[in-house]
Amino acid sequence: MDEKIKKVLAEKVDPLLEAHFGGVMLTSFENGIAYVKLTGSCSTCPSAQYTIEDVVKGIVLEEIPEVEDVVLDTSVSSDLIDMARKILNKD
Repeated sequence: MDEKIKKVLAEKVDPLLEAHFGGVMLTSFENGIAYVKLTGSCSTCPSAQYTIEDVVKGIVLEEIPEVEDVVLDTSVSSDLIDMARKILNKD
């Protein structure tokens, strides 16, 4: 299922978001829910939640009936946390 979702994101959603210098990536698929992160300029956009609801979710649900919902993944990667610790500790 992951590959099917990734394909729809790459072929149908990314071209729309590229106009805003952004994109989208699947972080996980669990219990019918696709968790996605916005990338590029879209990742810091104040309208990110609306982009998920109005653009990404609509396309994914239409293309893949097995997906019940699309949710914005707001988690922070462990790499980013490690980098922040190094900066704060002046390592």
